Amino acid sequence: MAGLDELVQLFGLPPARETSPDDWSEVENHLGSALPGDFKAFLDAYGTGAICGELVVFHPLGSSPLLNRMRKIHESFGKSWRRDSDRYPFRFHPASGGLISWGYDYSGDEHFFWPCDPNPDRWKIVTNINGADPEVFDGPFTDFVLAFVHRLRDVDPHHGIDPDLLEFLEPADLDELADCGEIGPVEPKFEPF
Repeated sequence: MAGLDELVQLFGLPPARETSPDDWSEVENHLGSALPGDFKAFLDAYGTGAICGELVVFHPLGSSPLLNRMRKIHESFGKSWRRDSDRYPFRFHPASGGLISWGYDYSGDEHFFWPCDPNPDRWKIVTNINGADPEVFDGPFTDFVLAFVHRLRDVDPHHGIDPDLLEFLEPADLDELADCGEIGPVEPKFEPF
């Protein structure tokens, strides 16, 4: 898996973890489908955690099990959809073809698989952007994560600070904010929890 190899180069070797294909059986039985292979391979390698301190993903046997999160998100988003189905183009699992939750980011966006093909490895990713129309990513999970990481890594050194405040900050203040990770590019990393 080329995408997974690129993520390993960015994040470093994953911790030693004992996994089994059975780890996914309860989740996949609940869904009535397998999940994308690159998603399972990544989670089996790295486990539950945060990518670049921003994108949170869940393993079935992690500290916050994937199935528990799926059920909660599918129920709450399904209720919202029923209240305002004309405004949102997607349904949620267990509806046929409904979106399948797999993670969120600290910006308030929820991330889903869209089972739009019989082959899970060809599913698309839908990001439910907080307060805006959803975005569809046409590619596998690992390509989505690579694009997410590159977007965080390839930003202006002063990204995250109000441009009007720049004139009032000394270079040492900007360096301190960057060192704390408050502004600027984010280093690619995976933090398990």
